[in-house]
Amino acid sequence: MRMNNLNKAIAFLFGSIVLFSCETVIDPTLQTADPILVIDAWVNNKSEPQVIKLTKTQSYFDQTLPPGVAGAQVIVEGSDGSAYVFTESATDAGQYIWTPGMDEAFGQTGVTYTLTVTAEGETYRSITRMGRVPAIDSITFRREEASQFIDELFLAEFWAFDPAEPGDTYWIKTFKNGQLLNKPSDLNLAYDAGFTRGGNFTGAYFIAPIRTAINPFDQDENDRFLSPYVVGDSVYVEIHSLSEASFDFLTQVAIQTDRPGGFSELFATPLANVSSNVANVNPAGKKAVGFFNVASVSGLGRKFLSLDDLMEED
Repeated sequence: MRMNNLNKAIAFLFGSIVLFSCETVIDPTLQTADPILVIDAWVNNKSEPQVIKLTKTQSYFDQTLPPGVAGAQVIVEGSDGSAYVFTESATDAGQYIWTPGMDEAFGQTGVTYTLTVTAEGETYRSITRMGRVPAIDSITFRREEASQFIDELFLAEFWAFDPAEPGDTYWIKTFKNGQLLNKPSDLNLAYDAGFTRGGNFTGAYFIAPIRTAINPFDQDENDRFLSPYVVGDSVYVEIHSLSEASFDFLTQVAIQTDRPGGFSELFATPLANVSSNVANVNPAGKKAVGFFNVASVSGLGRKFLSLDDLMEED
């Protein structure tokens, strides 16, 4: 009996220590590092100005916007002989812009592009290929009946058919009422019509979890899920082609940014630097980070006009 009481006392003391430690605020002192160049070069063939951003890295706890890098030269050259010169913005530090002419778009599917950035006495280079994308056939809405756990929901779903040959990678972006869904949990990636390479999902419609990942799920003050869409809402979906390296990069970004938090963080993938496809032409020169991808884009939108728009269940 005394041993049982002793065990209970030890357990209570250990639990108290754990609870106390969870409430302790820790302000770690991190080592400082010299700022390095960040090249954010995600361009596409939409008929709109294309922007490449040059900034500098900052301390982890710095809450200010990254400083832009001025005075650089930025050019993208294609294996087909094309060249696109990006001009420094007069108003936004660190932004370099190429503006298409009438009926002009950036790049051609299947062409390989080389980005060259000369900044602060160093020259950096990156190479990528512009992949293909399937057209989006349609967007549908359906009703999810209410239960004891959720209220009635209206869900959207896009339909697109991946080409028969394997090896295509995509980034699916969703806009609700004109606003991009850009939380870490909204990052929707596909390898062929599935999630990962080797999944043998090719020459088929995108699998259901990818098609329905265009639904934003929020909760009310009672932690009940709100309907992603209601009558009057609009949804616009874009499919952006990715190189395999870009797909791997964004997969790493998803792992590093969509953190579970709380106790489950103990079992999560450790924080780590993500990859880069940018390198200094001088191996002994200053390093840079960032990524370069040239995307072809397909898109389709639809407005949820009335309950008559609901897809009938089979």
